[in-house]
Amino acid sequence: MCSTEQDLAKAREVVRKLRPIDDTLFRKMFNENIELTQFVLRIFLDKPDLIVENVNTQFDLKKLMGARSLVLDAYATDSEGKKYNIEAEKTEDRADPHRARYHLSALGTEHSKACKEPKELPTTYIIFITEIDIYEANKPIYHIDRMVREINEEFKDGEHIIYINASYKDDTTILGNLLHDFMCSKPEDMIVPEIAECANEWKNTKKGESEMCKAVEEYANAKIVEIALNLLKSRQTVTFTSTITKLAVDYVKQLAIDNNIAYTM
Repeated sequence: MCSTEQDLAKAREVVRKLRPIDDTLFRKMFNENIELTQFVLRIFLDKPDLIVENVNTQFDLKKLMGARSLVLDAYATDSEGKKYNIEAEKTEDRADPHRARYHLSALGTEHSKACKEPKELPTTYIIFITEIDIYEANKPIYHIDRMVREINEEFKDGEHIIYINASYKDDTTILGNLLHDFMCSKPEDMIVPEIAECANEWKNTKKGESEMCKAVEEYANAKIVEIALNLLKSRQTVTFTSTITKLAVDYVKQLAIDNNIAYTM
């Protein structure tokens, strides 16, 4: 929790500016919220009969074959066993095609644990909701699927990548209104009731504010630790890293030890 009134005021200001596309709010809104996830996926995929059975945020794919751990924004399964990884990606570099490839690879490895044969692997969708139009074609959705070029036929491997362009403007469709709301910070200005009501619960109620305050503080602390690790990896001293991040010297030293980073004081 926020330790002082000043910290609380800062956290409230951050929460006030958060939009559903910001991962801190996104994860709160969608965690175990089957109804909202189903509503959004039906619109994104144009499948009005899609039934979501479960959804979790911050689903952690542990380190695989020496690779780094991957924490998913939202991970859902439908009634047919299809898997959906929905990611709120604000910056262009986080929507890089190689990132989508990495998500598919990690999920493929995770899914293989329960499969006796490769053909049992589930159909998987990686859905990136992006703040900018990464292909600059003014389309709301971009579908990426493998094709057999010589015969112009889909290569049906069960893997799909979808980019949702949240900057797209169209107030005449439910998709356009949904995208508007993903970029909106005020629930009272949102158009889609399902999004507005959920956002309001997390931003404007006592319980929601308390949870969001905690989430914002945890997110800020995680970012500071990430900065400290990057400084240490670039061979900055423990003292310098402590000065920049305001973390205790002993904590920074232990951080280096725990992550097997050679350090100097």
